[in-house]
Amino acid sequence: MQIRELSIPDSYEITPKQFADDRGVFLEWYRFDKLAEVVGHPIDLRQANTSVSKRGVVRGIHFADVPLGQAKYVTCTHGAVLDFVIDIRVGSPTFGQWDSVLLDDVDRKAIYISEGLGHAFVALSDNATVSYLVTDVFNAPKEHGINPLDTTINLVFPPEAGEPLLSPKDTDAPSLNDAAASGLLPTWDDMRAYYQSLTDATVAKAAAESSTN
Repeated sequence: MQIRELSIPDSYEITPKQFADDRGVFLEWYRFDKLAEVVGHPIDLRQANTSVSKRGVVRGIHFADVPLGQAKYVTCTHGAVLDFVIDIRVGSPTFGQWDSVLLDDVDRKAIYISEGLGHAFVALSDNATVSYLVTDVFNAPKEHGINPLDTTINLVFPPEAGEPLLSPKDTDAPSLNDAAASGLLPTWDDMRAYYQSLTDATVAKAAAESSTN
């Protein structure tokens, strides 16, 4: 698989190698070792989620308090979605900016979104089926949202998505600026320290295992 960092630091597009024959297709859509080489630490997966959405459905912008937060590894197993990563880390050089990856059942790409980043997607087809691997179980008090229609962020939905369909929870979510003013958002410095702590823990564990062999 090929892994490239997006314009939002600490988010990545993953393109798997597909093996097709007259029976169908085989691919590895997640490899913990390949991702760990890029991210700097293995991903401690604790929950797997699946959502099915009709065309035009927008889910997000969602994020969770750190620690632990919820890093996400996301793919679309049926249909197509445009998946967004939004930098909500106050003080980040790309704060308020976003990048996107088309996830579909043709290229079968995935996106990895580190803790402290915002996540959203819009369904481009009916029955768009999205699967997420996440690094913590759902914890309602620690889950937060930002309105995906916030003009400060200005997510751009493709014409084929049609009219956006949102849940009341997402339409009632605060704007980016209101969330920042209320102290709800993570900071760039805190998240850099958190990512480094995960890398340091990995190095320490490897050193300990090496000394016992």
